[in-house]
Amino acid sequence: MKIVSWNVNGIRAIVKKGFLEDIQQMDPDILCLQETKAQPEQVEEAIKEIKNYSKYYNSADKKGYSSTAILSKIEPISITNDMGVPEHDKEGRVICAEYKDFYLVTVYVPNSGQGLKRLDYRQQWDVDFTAYLKNLEKTKPVIVCGDLNVAHTSIDLKNDKSNYNKSAGYTQVEIDGFQALLDAGFVDTFRLLHPEEVKYTYWSYRFNARKNNSGWRIDYFLVSQVLADKVKSAEIHNEYFGSDHCPVSIEVEL
Repeated sequence: MKIVSWNVNGIRAIVKKGFLEDIQQMDPDILCLQETKAQPEQVEEAIKEIKNYSKYYNSADKKGYSSTAILSKIEPISITNDMGVPEHDKEGRVICAEYKDFYLVTVYVPNSGQGLKRLDYRQQWDVDFTAYLKNLEKTKPVIVCGDLNVAHTSIDLKNDKSNYNKSAGYTQVEIDGFQALLDAGFVDTFRLLHPEEVKYTYWSYRFNARKNNSGWRIDYFLVSQVLADKVKSAEIHNEYFGSDHCPVSIEVEL
């Protein structure tokens, strides 16, 4: 089973940049999208040419903001939006699809913002999200994918020293939040299979960052420990453009 995750930074924008052809080429069994920045009917319209998938959407109350989607060739047993925490459930950031052998959660984790204005909120989000995943895991194993908005270690961003504790996505608070997921038993699949490889999933639109490969690895697939040996590949597809993020994928044998 091949699962692809992509922060598209606006579904209506990316479809004008070869997105539909890219998805056809990758041909995932399940496709998870973050930051669609659209209401369900707008996403539906933008991707109407993608056939043979069941499509599920979670949109923010605020229009043109955040929002997530799952497209699946395999019919899920159930779909649940949000974590059930009112403070977090207005921005369309979480979708959980239940399958026979696992839960699949796609997530667009809040950015701590300019001047780290949302860092306290982000810290609480991380605690609540980890608890949410561990609660799911009581029933069956979990696969988590999406934009987690954190670079875990210095290998995961180009300019680690100049960004540490200054930039959203690389503060000790956020690093600790991610580490808590690993400590809770979730496995970073890319790092599992590529322990030393330097590869990024996000580049700022400024300063020719993509051309210079001055990037960050902030998009992930994490899996419950019991699924780790079933992950046959974990890849970062930086040959695909259209967003300031590139797609990431795993192949898992279930």
